[in-house]
This record gives sequence, structure tokens and C-alpha cells, in this order.
Amino acid sequence: MNNNKSIVALTGGIGSGKSYVCQLLRQQGIVVYDCDEAAKRLMREDGQLQQQLIQLVGSDVYEGTKLQKSVLAQFLLASEANKQAVNNIVHPAVATDFLQSPLQWVESAILFDAHFDRRIKPDMVICVTAPWEIRVERIMRRDGISHEKATEWINSQMPQEEMIRLSDVEIVNDGKANLPQQIEKILELLHRNHILII
Repeated sequence: MNNNKSIVALTGGIGSGKSYVCQLLRQQGIVVYDCDEAAKRLMREDGQLQQQLIQLVGSDVYEGTKLQKSVLAQFLLASEANKQAVNNIVHPAVATDFLQSPLQWVESAILFDAHFDRRIKPDMVICVTAPWEIRVERIMRRDGISHEKATEWINSQMPQEEMIRLSDVEIVNDGKANLPQQIEKILELLHRNHILII
């Protein structure tokens, strides 16, 4: 199912600055597949996926073809089993959509948490990291939430140290380290290892 294309996965916890790294990659002509955006799009447009969600959650999860986010959120928050059941519908659809796309780069915050890496089998995983306090500040500023809430969000994800351990390469995005230089080195490494970039 890999279509024999080389795959580079970008991951990192909330507030690590993955989106900014994706912007810098775009300046290099590299388009990164955004799993979050794809999941939203597929829940809006994929008839088969909609049917599966209706069977699981109930007919009020859609009004016509419009996803009722509050209904889905309520279902997700009710139990870990519910969350797993929704992921088991959405993640395979996203993986298939990505593998059928011409893109080689993919960005997923839950690459390891949700075992998404097993679905797409990346040739290289890059982890974007930032110190704890910087991540908290970024989330607070971006979403206008309290320090406590931002901390809660970070704690709900896999620890950054664990993500680094499972990844092949780390990009430090602390506002001080030179990001373009780190990206350049990774691109050189990818070329050296014949993980070719479109």
C-alpha cells in the first residue's frame, strides 16, 4: 500500500512549532500532508466514512452532510473506548488518502500515540521539539487559554522525550537554534540515504 514511495513523517507535541517547520519546508518547495486537515476534510466529504461514523455515534452526528462537532466531541469524551472506535474509522481513511496522494511528507501530532506510523510505515521520522515553558507560552498565546489548560493539553500527549526516542532525527525549535540550517542538514541526510524528495 506504500506505493513504493519514500515517506518522511514529521511529528512533535502540541506547541513544539510543527506548523512553522512545515512553512519553512514549503519555502523549499516541499508540501507536507496535514493529517488533522485531512481528517476534517474526509469527515466532510467521504461518504463511506460518514456512514461508519453514523453507525457508531448515531444519526445526529451529521445534519445532512454537515458534521456536528459538538455531538462527536461529546461521544469522544465519554470514554477511551469511544475515542479508540472513532480513531479506528478515521485513521485508516487518512492513511489511505495520504498513501494515494503524490506527497512524500506527512505531519501528524499523534504519529506514535495512535500507532499511525504502523499504517504509513515512514522511512524517516523527524521530531520537532521545544522546551516545556516555550510550548506552554505558545499554546496560551495561540489559543488564548490559561497556563493550567495549556499544561493539561501537553500532559495529555505522549511525553516529548518518548517521541524523540522513537524518532530518527530531532529539530529543536526553541526560538534560538537555527531552523533553516537544521532543515538543510536533514534534507542532505535524506538525499544521502536515497529517501528522495519530490
